[in-house]
Amino acid sequence: MANYQNKAALNKLTLGKATEYISEYNPNLLQAVPRSLNRDDLALNQSSLPFKGEDVWYGYELSWLNEKGKPVVAVAEFRFCCTSPSLVESKSFKLYLNSFNQTRFSSIDEVKSLLCKDLSNTAQSPAIVKLFNVEHCLALAITEKNEQTICIDEQDICIENYQYDANLLNSTLDTEKDVVEEQLVSHLLKSNCLITNQPDWASLYIQYKGQKIDHECLLKYIISFREHNEFHEQCVERIFIDLMQHCQLEQLTVFARYTRRGGLDINPFRSTHLSEAPQARTLRQ
Repeated sequence: MANYQNKAALNKLTLGKATEYISEYNPNLLQAVPRSLNRDDLALNQSSLPFKGEDVWYGYELSWLNEKGKPVVAVAEFRFCCTSPSLVESKSFKLYLNSFNQTRFSSIDEVKSLLCKDLSNTAQSPAIVKLFNVEHCLALAITEKNEQTICIDEQDICIENYQYDANLLNSTLDTEKDVVEEQLVSHLLKSNCLITNQPDWASLYIQYKGQKIDHECLLKYIISFREHNEFHEQCVERIFIDLMQHCQLEQLTVFARYTRRGGLDINPFRSTHLSEAPQARTLRQ
């Protein structure tokens, strides 16, 4: 496993360091992290990735002033293509959004335009931004449980390992050889921030077509991330690659809905055949 702590691209980040909160608009607060940091470790070529997808963020603490000095609040949706050279570092993202707080703007369109420009520059790829009234964000409506989705968390299993172990997937394949299609979810995914070691909690959705995966082994593998340190996007790509390498799958989609921290949640989506993440959330988000 690569030791990201020694990477120069991480040493310059404000993450994990004492910082001043600035309330006047400042795009220079944004910091990028090269996606190649974990993709090199996974032997992924940026120009020929084995998946499609995007990272969908929701911002719940976005506010600014109108021309008369009256506060305006909104919920924001940010979408970044998984092929962008860089991801946006989350603490710098929070500090950047905070810098709008005491800044006057002529319209919501001006705010949206600045967000698009600044985030696209940081990711080095076009970012899609939508702003919603806090009472009318349909994308964040709580969805009813899909009866076809199987929750694998209720299994009575003994766990002794909380360190990432891809080999747990070696015995995931059922003795059945027939091709099946399943939609699975586990709410037990926990990993830790690569820099601060703060816990990151998520519901993990896996949809696949292929030889049936043993749910018990899959759950043990998911739980093995409990003491693992990586960014959200990196964890999801690692899970995607592990499942493709260890299981005989024709199609695979991995989608993690992480709980929010500091007014932002991050929801990485990777798929062999789908490009856009679904608009769905549970009470945890």
